[in-house]
Amino acid sequence: MNHKLLKYLLLVVINALSLLTYSQSINEQIKMETRIYKTIGLKRLNLYIFQPSVRKEGEKLSAIVFFHGGGYTEGSASNFTPQCMYLADKGIVSITVEYRLKNQHGELPLICISDAKSAIRWVRGHADELNIDENRIAAGGGSAGGHLAASTALLKGFDEVNENLKISSVPNALVLFNPVLDIPEILYQLPKRMVKALKGRETEISPMHHLFTGAPPTIIFHGTADESVPFHQAAKYCDKMKEYGNRCEVVPFEGLGHGFFRYNPAFLATMESTVKFLISIGYLKEEPIIR
Repeated sequence: MNHKLLKYLLLVVINALSLLTYSQSINEQIKMETRIYKTIGLKRLNLYIFQPSVRKEGEKLSAIVFFHGGGYTEGSASNFTPQCMYLADKGIVSITVEYRLKNQHGELPLICISDAKSAIRWVRGHADELNIDENRIAAGGGSAGGHLAASTALLKGFDEVNENLKISSVPNALVLFNPVLDIPEILYQLPKRMVKALKGRETEISPMHHLFTGAPPTIIFHGTADESVPFHQAAKYCDKMKEYGNRCEVVPFEGLGHGFFRYNPAFLATMESTVKFLISIGYLKEEPIIR
């Protein structure tokens, strides 16, 4: 076997075991429930809610809603389970969402955006039931999921007509991992059928092209060696955010590629920085619970 391949596989195994050990250590303390947030025909879309085990009675906590990556064609809500467990352990209600995918349902990113907005709206509409503060709901995600999170914050329209549109689908903050922010730049990396369907509408669903003053405060984690979504997208996006007077921070990870945040030590590094960011905007206390 190739030496580099063997080394890579060994690192993957070590990382998987370390994350499994971490998850098992807090698994009994975190309460998880599954809820249906949207029904399309016979298809029911779930979100998975991780509630902190320690909280004051009647206390309204902040929340973060994650969307997984996978190029709008694959992936699973479980991809963000480690992040949800980590952040729930720190005292924030953490949620990971499933949405319609092209490989499973033949859907386009336009429908994915609609599902993402429905998820944020459902969480805000059930804020009292979940004991969360409806004005402290962050959205996060990786790659295509990062695009969906940013889209809920910036894009107009794409709402389901049968939902209560008086309930906002706009998150109050963003935590993004190597997100797709400039659709025209990466359009031709998408499957050909998707490119054909989106041609002429690429700027319509591009967060980079819809920034405005008052956009949610944002932190972006991005590998400088990312060949799928170039690092300069994050840098350019953040500069443009600041031009509009918005808060934005890019945390570069030198030499790392796409999806780096799922593996240690980057997993822990991104989570620690996320906690600091959430503290700075009042979503977590200065001294979060550390087990």
